[in-house]
Amino acid sequence: MTTTLASQTTVTQPPAFDALEATTYPVIAAISFSHLLNDMMQSVLLAIYPMLKLGLNLSFAQIGLVTLTYQLTGSLLQPLIGLYTDRRPMPYSLPVGMGFTLVGLLCLSQAGTYNAVLLSAMLIGMGSSVFHPESSRVARMAAGNQPGLAQSLFQIGGNLGSALGPLLAALIIVRQGQGSAAWFSLFALVGVVVLSFVGRWSSHHGANFRKRMKVQARNGLGRRQIACSLGILGLLMFSKFFYMASLSSYYTFYLIEKFGVPLEKAQFFLFVFLFAVAAGTVLGGPVGDRIGRKRVIWFSILGVAPFTLLLPHVDLFWTVLLSVVIGLILASAFSAILVYAQELVPGKVGTISGLFFGLAFGMGGIGAALLGRLADSTGIETVYQVCAFLPLLGLLTAFLPTMKRA
Repeated sequence: MTTTLASQTTVTQPPAFDALEATTYPVIAAISFSHLLNDMMQSVLLAIYPMLKLGLNLSFAQIGLVTLTYQLTGSLLQPLIGLYTDRRPMPYSLPVGMGFTLVGLLCLSQAGTYNAVLLSAMLIGMGSSVFHPESSRVARMAAGNQPGLAQSLFQIGGNLGSALGPLLAALIIVRQGQGSAAWFSLFALVGVVVLSFVGRWSSHHGANFRKRMKVQARNGLGRRQIACSLGILGLLMFSKFFYMASLSSYYTFYLIEKFGVPLEKAQFFLFVFLFAVAAGTVLGGPVGDRIGRKRVIWFSILGVAPFTLLLPHVDLFWTVLLSVVIGLILASAFSAILVYAQELVPGKVGTISGLFFGLAFGMGGIGAALLGRLADSTGIETVYQVCAFLPLLGLLTAFLPTMKRA
């Protein structure tokens, strides 16, 4: 009798625990699609900057403050939400985050003052702060033994959404007016439905995922080495997202001012750049799974420096081409950095995801604000001349420890 019960225990318990060893592609696809919807709606704010600037007579500095408000709202809350959900998972918070974005878009469509624009940006930022930590945890939960691939697939959704946002804004909002931004809130309703199913799956597998994280092999690093490594990763994030802020926030202004490109054509070139960012994101994670994340970080940050140094000194054709190359290479860094950081601190997926997504938003927001002031005082071209040297911080990758595979 005892032997029978023991054999039943041996047979029935491991499958529940090992169910997460295989990569669950439908869940990753659902969370990636939701990321696409989330970031597509949020990129509408960035895409209609020229319209807001003209309609409300805003300066570059005020445009930068809008981005700062949007990204700091997300960055300050994300680590706290990640820390809380590591202790008390909240899988059904995902549709709630999408709801904040929905309300923010409705407010943006009716914003007639600068303060109303800031309020809309704040609500959209809150949507990201709720969505990203928990959705990144779900991606890691469904990853099995391919965390880099899962994070890349999760990120590709966001980057494709960021690329589609300006294109749809050029086709709809630029032609129909600011009020048509409300139509984008319909995408949020779709996201709420999809994320409700994802939250249900996550609630069923959360306990097994926490067990799996507890038995994960130690990385053999001391606390001081882990802290120093996280600090270096933070500096690399600074390099990446300051430069990305220069392109995502001011690329259209740069093309219009330097080359006389029409607004709709400049929006199209922004879409091309953001699409290259999406393509680069796909490569970083799976390549990191195969050859190691440190090598990917080396190539992604430092390897882009020759192209950023050349960008301010070429004509329109080469500007567009170099921006594609820069987006392709630089974007491959984030998935590798995020999974590397998760491996530095095993068992704290939500905290690390919230911290690094928060850093991404915060660095981008601070960068947009500072670069906006620089553009006001010295001209938009100076922004790219200064930012060209940021990828040289990639040399700090030499001080990161080489992580052993579990």
